[in-house]
Amino acid sequence: MTEVAPGVFWVRMPLPFQLDHINLWILRDGAGWTLVDSGFPDDGVRAVWSGILAGLPGPVTRLVATHFHPDHLGLASWLMEQTGAPLWMTSAEFLTAHAVWNEVGGHGARFMVDQFRQHGLDAVLLGKFERRGSGYRKAVPALPEHYHRLKAGDALTIDGRAWRIVIGHGHSPEHMALYCAELGVLISGDMLLPRISTNVSVFAATPDADALGWYLDSLTTMAAEIPDETLVLPSHGLPFFGIRARVDALHAHHAERLQVLEEACEQVPQSAAGLLDTLFGRALDTHQVMFAMGEAIAHLNHLEQAGRLSRSSDADGVIRFSRPRSNAAH
Repeated sequence: MTEVAPGVFWVRMPLPFQLDHINLWILRDGAGWTLVDSGFPDDGVRAVWSGILAGLPGPVTRLVATHFHPDHLGLASWLMEQTGAPLWMTSAEFLTAHAVWNEVGGHGARFMVDQFRQHGLDAVLLGKFERRGSGYRKAVPALPEHYHRLKAGDALTIDGRAWRIVIGHGHSPEHMALYCAELGVLISGDMLLPRISTNVSVFAATPDADALGWYLDSLTTMAAEIPDETLVLPSHGLPFFGIRARVDALHAHHAERLQVLEEACEQVPQSAAGLLDTLFGRALDTHQVMFAMGEAIAHLNHLEQAGRLSRSSDADGVIRFSRPRSNAAH
């Protein structure tokens, strides 16, 4: 545990992916403690948590989950059992977790396979996703059945200080960051990372969503409302200062990627699957293809809704995007 601000402690836990770590936050709360995010359900992580919990001088009184992804919620039920602490999160994240876990309402592997088929993914990769099934259920062994709901603008009082709930969209349905003006600290979750852009994907349940537009708008609002000298505590990478410069860099990154995709659709209509090499420019394993497809669809939906691309579907049923001639001439 490393103290990065008064009463705010940083713990880094391992992840079994190319992105190999997650930052978790432990906040002093009077005689007790508030945990922010849970980590991935791995025996090694459980062992680390057991050591930390045994060494805390006082009880854990609250568990906060920024969003429903497995590295943030995967050990929530276990931590609740170990500590007796209640869970606090937003409704959309809590309910989405249950929808994905139970594969209902357009969420889950079977819906994702159909979505990727419509966007041109080849039969070999589709077969891998079909055989793999719900990776979420494997990565989140159990889900809490009850929680305390948090909404945009709410505030949690932790150790006598107000932590305002800041909602972001695009990475997940109702992602929660926590901002303490008194400490000058933002726990940004996955919405604002120092070196990479967080994944922005389109769910099968909302196939036409402009998730990228929601994400960029959320960043713009965050940069406008939170002072630039704030210490940002991200879920991945190192803490940093300079919200506005980082938000500007993320806008520039996505603008460049959007331009590349738009130009790639100028001569021949392209599917999302056909543009993975254009968008990412490197070999992707099966796990990465899942995120890459969602991200490609998000960028193409954004371009279509901005009038920069048009959508069509041929006899094979595959959705393809092309650059309108007026745009190409311009």
